[in-house]
Amino acid sequence: MTRFVKCWLGVAATTATLAFGGGQAFAQKELVFGLQCDRTGPTANVGTVLCPGYHDYIALVNSKGGVEGYKIKVLEIDNEYKVPPAMEAHERFKKEGAILEGLYGTPQTAALNKKLEEDKILGTSPGFGTASAADGKRFPYTFPIAASYWSQGGAAVAFAKEKLGDLKGKKVAYLFYDNPAGKEPLPILEDLAKAEGFELRTFAVPAPGLEMGAQILDITGRYKPDFIITHLFGRAPSVSIKELKGKGFPLNKVVAFVWGSAESDIIAAGGMGIAEGYSTMQFAGVGKDFPVIKDIEAMYKAQGKPAPKEMDSTVYYNRGVFIAALHVEAVRNAIKAKGGAAPTSEDVKKGMEAIKGFTLGGFVPPMELTAADHEGGGWVQIWTVQGGKLVKAKDWFQGNRPTIQKHLAADASKS
Repeated sequence: MTRFVKCWLGVAATTATLAFGGGQAFAQKELVFGLQCDRTGPTANVGTVLCPGYHDYIALVNSKGGVEGYKIKVLEIDNEYKVPPAMEAHERFKKEGAILEGLYGTPQTAALNKKLEEDKILGTSPGFGTASAADGKRFPYTFPIAASYWSQGGAAVAFAKEKLGDLKGKKVAYLFYDNPAGKEPLPILEDLAKAEGFELRTFAVPAPGLEMGAQILDITGRYKPDFIITHLFGRAPSVSIKELKGKGFPLNKVVAFVWGSAESDIIAAGGMGIAEGYSTMQFAGVGKDFPVIKDIEAMYKAQGKPAPKEMDSTVYYNRGVFIAALHVEAVRNAIKAKGGAAPTSEDVKKGMEAIKGFTLGGFVPPMELTAADHEGGGWVQIWTVQGGKLVKAKDWFQGNRPTIQKHLAADASKS
């Protein structure tokens, strides 16, 4: 079987007609979405929760008649967090007439940026990918639609400053996954280190990030920082929590980028008690107390089915819902702009650039996407482990935005 067919059968079995089925039901008015995922690779612990969240939101929309009368068919392909399968997936989506594409992975997004532009199909890379793609003029078909790694770096430094009171003369460690994603924020962190007067030292963790005892020992035993910023993903975040806790470093002086933050990471590290004080960034709502999540639960109840177990891992599941919701809103804008006619990917691109004031009851940050800003402002929240659960410690904010804008302008001037 091909990777596509395997995924087709797997998704069809678990989500029935929401992704592919009901050919006759969808025959009249149907729109095709492409979704890349990692269900079997090094970040499968993310993909196997995030992607079901995406499918469930689409199922919810379809159960209510679709988007302005159009049902949505989702074609999902497992790229295994590898570039060649990601390139193949894009070609398959194009062949199937997909009007947008959910990307997965920073190396994969970097490889596809040019192809998206050539084929005029928009792709979204929420919370990962190429940071400079926030500039919609330079990357017209790539949409970060959430805080990029540059924006996360700016927010991490702002949070560290808030926790320490002042960064001048302080020591900050940056513990990161040694690949393009992990290296992406370095220019921002280095710039802010000069501006704020703190010492920055970096510690790279080789893939797959399951061994970092030497780096943690170097950080805690030799460098002895005042604060640690981590940028890890896959199974690496849980390893970092255990290692830091084991070396006696106070976790209330740690903040993780957005992929070091799910409930599953904390459980794998030994539970909420072990991770007490550990803070993480989020770009979508956390928990189940949102109307959209309650609507999905009600949808399953109406079908006589229990809510899927993935819903309990709210960090990654909710991000899947977040991505799907923005995709649907972009398509809704496009259909309305065309007076009800079926939109092209170019129409959907314009629809994405028209998103404003769309918050889903606080589930989505107060971002505004435009032709110039495909990131939407780089908003994040901070959530901290307190009393055995994740608690919101800081509501939506933008960290060191002028520095991010400066780097975007400088990057544009080189092109």
